[in-house]
Amino acid sequence: MDLVVADHGIAEWNGRHMRCALGRGGVRAEKREGDGATPRGRWRMRALLFRPDRVARTPLTGLPLRALRPEDGWCDDPADPLYNKPVKLPYPARAERLWRDDTIYDLIVVLGYNDDPPEPGKGSAIFLHVARPDFTPTEGCVALGREDLTVVIAEAGTNSYVIVG
Repeated sequence: MDLVVADHGIAEWNGRHMRCALGRGGVRAEKREGDGATPRGRWRMRALLFRPDRVARTPLTGLPLRALRPEDGWCDDPADPLYNKPVKLPYPARAERLWRDDTIYDLIVVLGYNDDPPEPGKGSAIFLHVARPDFTPTEGCVALGREDLTVVIAEAGTNSYVIVG
């Protein structure tokens, strides 16, 4: 099953239409690190990360599952050998903190964008995650309301994709 995302912020999953937030830089075929764009294409759902202190029970999903820890990060430094890979914080290169004060990373689906192998500068940390309450743009990810994301992850498996554009 695939989550099909239109450029105008509507996604479809198994016949269900839902609002989504996309990157502040729009949707682009040629994604670059820091441009704020959501990459156009088809990206496999790789795994689900979740905040065990904020998610009442272990999420139901067919995806590989891992509880986040306060030291979890994601390297977004194109010059680093672990670019677009998970890292332990503090990390010597630039990295995004996954354990956030807000709730947008309470549920994170890691997408198979620029990861096999990562190409430096092509973009990193492209996830499917919880949208902010007002659905403001992301830094390049796809974000759904928490209830909609919970439905998607409950039905998703390792052959599920996010298709953008």
